[in-house]
Amino acid sequence: MAGTARHKQLITDGPAIVLVEPQLGENIGMTARAMANFGLSDLRLVNPRDGWPNEKAIATASRADHVIGGVQVFDKLEHALGDLNFVYATTARQRDGFKPVRAPVDAAQTLRARHRAGQGTGILFGREKFGLSNEEIALADEIVTFPVNPAFASLNIAQAVLLMSYEWMKSGLETEATPHFAGPEFAPAEKKVLFSLLAHLEEALETRGYFRPAAKKPKMLDALRAVLTRPGYTDAELRALRGVISSLDYYSPSTPHGAGYPERKAKADAEAGSGRTAEETDG
Repeated sequence: MAGTARHKQLITDGPAIVLVEPQLGENIGMTARAMANFGLSDLRLVNPRDGWPNEKAIATASRADHVIGGVQVFDKLEHALGDLNFVYATTARQRDGFKPVRAPVDAAQTLRARHRAGQGTGILFGREKFGLSNEEIALADEIVTFPVNPAFASLNIAQAVLLMSYEWMKSGLETEATPHFAGPEFAPAEKKVLFSLLAHLEEALETRGYFRPAAKKPKMLDALRAVLTRPGYTDAELRALRGVISSLDYYSPSTPHGAGYPERKAKADAEAGSGRTAEETDG
């Protein structure tokens, strides 16, 4: 349906839309148009096949210039999610059950509440051919899936973005009951802090020979990511966990006081006691 009221102020708010390895410029352009229809503007691309900028994307965006002009391109999904606090991953297939699964209406209401609380939010969409891998879904907090025909469940990326964008807009129009009092707000840490913790944990466990047999390491890492992404840890909680992991670096049943022990212990004590991360401790 054509028609744009130029005198109206554009709504440019809401969660980031993250497309992983999109193949067709037309799909990127139609995604931008769907976002603009429902007030979203933060479009992030992870390794688009045909590079960026893309003339076909611009042509099919139908004057959603503010979305196309603000596109951010990343070479790793972790970087695209780094500044976000809460992320949904979209999928039409049942996975291994390691993430809570929400309907679009519930997901949009959760995104709206977190956005109003000042948290960075996002929705993750996969490739045209096969969607998101389990490893990519493991980086999100929860799954959102659409009630589609189970015998024909595949959605075009732009269609999926349109559905979620519509639910996002609708969630802002609904009247919400307000409680008489509220507890403290605990905002989850930014994803880059969580990803840094996961890398730290993997390194510490690798050193101690945790991943046995080696062939099972990817599955074991998936399970660890699922455990650590589910709660929505705060910055303070992640700092506490960093201190715990750092202690593994110097406490070992076989060599409790190995080479470099005083320095490692001092670093771990600083991280756990002062609340500083490893990067901060290193200066």
